[in-house]
Amino acid sequence: MSAAAEPLLLLWDIDGTLLQHASAAHAAALHLALREVHGEDLELEGTSVQAAGRTDGSIARELLVACGVEGERVDGCIAAVQDACARHYRRLCPPDLTDRLAPGIAELLPGLAADPRYRLSLVTGNFEPVARIKLAAAGLGRYFEPGQGGFGSDAEAREALPPVARSRAGDGAGPWPRERTVVIGDTPNDIACARADAVRVVAVTTGPFGAAELTGADHVAAGAAEVGALLGALAG
Repeated sequence: MSAAAEPLLLLWDIDGTLLQHASAAHAAALHLALREVHGEDLELEGTSVQAAGRTDGSIARELLVACGVEGERVDGCIAAVQDACARHYRRLCPPDLTDRLAPGIAELLPGLAADPRYRLSLVTGNFEPVARIKLAAAGLGRYFEPGQGGFGSDAEAREALPPVARSRAGDGAGPWPRERTVVIGDTPNDIACARADAVRVVAVTTGPFGAAELTGADHVAAGAAEVGALLGALAG
């Protein structure tokens, strides 16, 4: 099948894009994990970190370094932090996050999933188990197949995630073509990670950033309805 005939791979961000205001339990789980692995005396609440558009791993590292944890120890405990965060989030996550869906997402995704012009996947800073738990609670898990996507558990650097997602989408036959890939997110970091992999990006203003701060995207949309119209034009 030629690249032009392939579906458009849609790499969705989660927080601020698919869901809104669904990060409290996630943040609490990460703090619990850091204290479990690195010590109960960590003064995490007094440390301010910009989390929007970041990976869980990069957020964790910045918090730990600010609390005086040496980088070598941070490196050696990455897997333990990921495992603990997933375990705590499984316990803390509200059983129903459908009230946190971004407006129009519940209507948009079923149509995209049923349309052969698209393939739905993820590029998110969430550790993968956290992302899967969160999406299941929001009723969206069925739209994002296992074994696909790029997650904060794959790399700390957000720009490393689109290539991971494209590689997995290729199913061993080479990465999904850049020209048939679109990142959809709500932060300048989503835009930057798309630019680093030379793929297109649609930014939405449903997160903490307005249109003026998202001008580096190929397109800026006010919400799901506009995203749907833009994707229709891009799919060809």
